[in-house]
Amino acid sequence: MTAGNQLISIHPDELRFVFELEKQSYCDLKVANNTENHVAFKVKTTSPKKYFVRPNTGVIQPWDSCVIRVTLQAQREYPPDMQCKDKFLLQSAIVAPHTDVDELPQDTFNKDTGKAIEEMKLRVVYASASSGEANSEATTQNVDKNPALQQLRNERDAAVRQTQQLQQELDFLRRRRNRKSDPGFSFKFAILVGIIGIMVGLLLNLTLSSSPSADPSVANVVPNGIASTVADVVASSLADGITDGGGASASPLSEAPPLTEGAAKSN
Repeated sequence: MTAGNQLISIHPDELRFVFELEKQSYCDLKVANNTENHVAFKVKTTSPKKYFVRPNTGVIQPWDSCVIRVTLQAQREYPPDMQCKDKFLLQSAIVAPHTDVDELPQDTFNKDTGKAIEEMKLRVVYASASSGEANSEATTQNVDKNPALQQLRNERDAAVRQTQQLQQELDFLRRRRNRKSDPGFSFKFAILVGIIGIMVGLLLNLTLSSSPSADPSVANVVPNGIASTVADVVASSLADGITDGGGASASPLSEAPPLTEGAAKSN
């Protein structure tokens, strides 16, 4: 439940602590400013040594809210019948805009000054640890038995699985695209073979041309045939390398012209 007045509202409207010996327990209060003014608040209690309140004083901006944590100090004995007579009082008052908590006047919450001060009383309730665990288990069982909540849980799990599957497919497509964009080894190997073939053809051409015992007709025919064959191999290798490497279309390679007789003699 939520308690409120003209300036602020508080949720919940009571302080409930799970009571265990030699253990601290806390309860959070949400305080909301329901006005367009800056509102200061102050928390008081009838047992200040038993409770630790932070913040116990503050300023809330217009239409804003804050959380107050009240901590029950560790107790050495159980209260009679688990009943608590402690009370809390939350005072609130309008202050000037942009007022800082450290700048609040001493008489901000003094009724004798004639200021409009609103007060709200909160009672304290103790709950045993066993009852708290029982309530938690009952809540879990109710969630499991509720068909609507169970359906929402199943839909959430299905959405998580679908997201994971989509992520895996996306990673696969990225790896596949990277492999296609890489020219690979075939194109480089074709270029190397072409260069070696040209060099071998030139060396054979120079050797046959410079040999004194070679028949001139043979010297003219052999280099031309070797050069033509090397050119065909290079062109075929380059075409296959480009096709195998990236799969992308490339401009056709023109066949190298055969060496003429005049070029052979000049070499």
